[in-house]
Amino acid sequence: MQWIGKVVGATLGLAFAGPIGSALGLLIGHQFDKGMGARIAGSAADGQTPKLFFDVTFEVMGHLAKVDGRVSEEEIRVARRIMHGMRLTPEQVQLAIDRFTSGKHTRYPITDRIAELRSRIARRKDLTRAFLEIQLQAAIGSGEFADTKRRMLWQVANDLGIGRVELAQIEALVRAHMGGSASGAGGRIDLDEAYSVLGVEPNATDRDIKTAYRRLMNQHHPDKLVARGLPESMVSLAEQKTHEIRAAYDRVKAHRDFK
Repeated sequence: MQWIGKVVGATLGLAFAGPIGSALGLLIGHQFDKGMGARIAGSAADGQTPKLFFDVTFEVMGHLAKVDGRVSEEEIRVARRIMHGMRLTPEQVQLAIDRFTSGKHTRYPITDRIAELRSRIARRKDLTRAFLEIQLQAAIGSGEFADTKRRMLWQVANDLGIGRVELAQIEALVRAHMGGSASGAGGRIDLDEAYSVLGVEPNATDRDIKTAYRRLMNQHHPDKLVARGLPESMVSLAEQKTHEIRAAYDRVKAHRDFK
């Protein structure tokens, strides 16, 4: 399983910054495979966390795809596109497909599997958010985000210790990134989406908006994340997040015309 760290690194990179982030993630995974897994995966000194993260990622993706009764061709294409973005080898793709298929079973123990994952990554919120970002990319990318799928994702997030408000903010960040990828660097974030990214209501005061922005920038500041244990090779991924937060703030600020 010397490749599994690279797979998880690519997974995280894809979640944070698309294909470019995936390439950076491979570097992180390489560090993991060389023996730095405990630093990246928190308490997983035994090396089992990266494999569990990989397996549950695709199992839950398959389960969410099947929650409305059938898996559409588009959902399969999106899942394969995510695998392709991770630059998986044929062997790794087959493993991901097997996990996806396993998750489609009606008796798939999603509650138990999420509980197992949480026991491994509970102290690493960056991994928790990355896991949910990947699921949201699959759900949003396949088209209509059905209520049944959204309710199940709410439950998954809750079981991982993420509330609906934070999940909505993660979704806004994912949509902002996907929208930017689709429209190019010049794409402009939607105003409602900008409020969601900042985690505030449209009727919030200017002061509340500034406070929310500063709090988010503080939480995602690359230097501070590195000080908390983020590998140096993930700095560019953290910078991508701060870019999206800043873009949302600039959109709201321009609309309200305040400094």
